[in-house]
Amino acid sequence: MKLNYVPLLPLQRQIQGLPRDYARFQEYLRKVMNVEGTGPALVPLLLANPMAKDHVTALLDALLALDADGVAARSASEVSAQIDHVPGEYDVGLIVADDLMGGWTNRYAAEYTIRFQSGPPPEPRPRWMTTRPWVYGVLWSSEPASEKSVREAILTAIHRMAYVQQHGLAATLRARLAQEGQVLAAAGCTTPVLGADDIAYTREVLHPFLDAGDMRTTIQCFFGDDAGRTLGFSPLGLSPRAGLALALHDATSDQSLHPARPV
Repeated sequence: MKLNYVPLLPLQRQIQGLPRDYARFQEYLRKVMNVEGTGPALVPLLLANPMAKDHVTALLDALLALDADGVAARSASEVSAQIDHVPGEYDVGLIVADDLMGGWTNRYAAEYTIRFQSGPPPEPRPRWMTTRPWVYGVLWSSEPASEKSVREAILTAIHRMAYVQQHGLAATLRARLAQEGQVLAAAGCTTPVLGADDIAYTREVLHPFLDAGDMRTTIQCFFGDDAGRTLGFSPLGLSPRAGLALALHDATSDQSLHPARPV
């Protein structure tokens, strides 16, 4: 995979600095769309809240102060040699999604889309797709700025795209657990973590659902009861991010639920 890093945080901050009115929203649309106006060019900005409040401004300022784009660009450059055998050329960037006070962003529904519905562009490409496809790391307005979060956001995004390039979109809970475990491990993530008893319990709860492919089951099993409640789902008795913790545990202890090899 060839990676071309594009700094998006200054652009998001520029939009965020405008008065919070319809003119800001119009400027946001102008930045997102391609020059022909037929489709999005800066696709990652579609996840941003164009009418975000001051907490997003503060987070963007903190990210710019720690040179988040520089951290992400260096991380992308470091990992590129590991995936040079994977086809494709992508623009790469970081974006802040507003899961704290953004009325249209449910964190878990957004993560489901990012993790399991994002892949290489279809061939032939749609007529509106005039730029390279994107790989983008997502930072969340509910979490503080840190180099660790920046690095993990960009590395998981890159490794996920490489994985999907090789294995296709994961269609079942079993395949999604395998994918995310391999992705988190390849990116060097050490969280989320559960104790041994909770890992065993989570494995038992998830076992009947391993061949399910629907969004509701995946969100419940990956993100736990608290996440499910935000979408009106019945609890399964799972800890926060229980499925992700199980996936990372199995990937790093060679207990994969799927025979796919790491990227």
